[in-house]
Amino acid sequence: MTSGITLRTQTFFDKRDGRSVIIAMDHAAIAGPIPGIIKPNEIVKACVDAKVDGILTTKGFVDASRDSWDRTTALVLRLTGGFTVLAGGFQEEMVIEPETAIAYGATCAAITVKFGHEREGQFIRQASLAIDQCHRLGLPVMLEAMAKGTMNKEKFAANDPEAIRMAARMGAEIGADLIKTYYTGSIESFTKVVEGCPVPIVILGGAKTDSIRLVFQDIYDSLQAGGRGIAVGRNIWEHANVPLMLQAVNGLVHGGWSVDEACETIGL
Repeated sequence: MTSGITLRTQTFFDKRDGRSVIIAMDHAAIAGPIPGIIKPNEIVKACVDAKVDGILTTKGFVDASRDSWDRTTALVLRLTGGFTVLAGGFQEEMVIEPETAIAYGATCAAITVKFGHEREGQFIRQASLAIDQCHRLGLPVMLEAMAKGTMNKEKFAANDPEAIRMAARMGAEIGADLIKTYYTGSIESFTKVVEGCPVPIVILGGAKTDSIRLVFQDIYDSLQAGGRGIAVGRNIWEHANVPLMLQAVNGLVHGGWSVDEACETIGL
């Protein structure tokens, strides 16, 4: 099964630079029809036209946009969820079987673990067993490594460098093939995260921000620290000009662009 994992991984990590641009649009399963992803066909077509490496989403989103996909765009299918903003629990459950990901033509599965959560042990167990099942099918797994709780009896921020360093490594230890997590705010701290994790790391985008320059700066700095790309959503498809945003992030990740070049592309 190792060959299947390798071949699928190569569909979303560009062999020329070892990096990946993955656009996350799995938000509607939690928060409903958010502006930017109300029409799945349109946003998928924009991503395909921009030649992004992959799209992270849900099976319903794929069903609603299947005519817009082509063979150059990898599908990263989310397997965990099971909560919405209406309930507010934000506790990950396995809601899709790995076999379903294969049936949908996915090249990677996505699972979230909230390390430090009161149900941490259950989250780790379900993720580890799902990873084993995915690997038996030749399917690589992206693990979204979240960190919450306390350290030294004090609550820490979601992007706390030491907590993220621990969470990324712990995700790799249960068999993940790549880690999706927060950028820790500085090249120095994120370098330590990368050095401590034996599998590739891509950064997530987090909540929508009004500072696109800051988004670009975080992407640029994460790459300088050894990060392997992005899995970003709202800060791209909630922008007024999605095609230009996709061009900009492609330039940063694959084109060696500076932050200024990316900003100029979208008119900043």
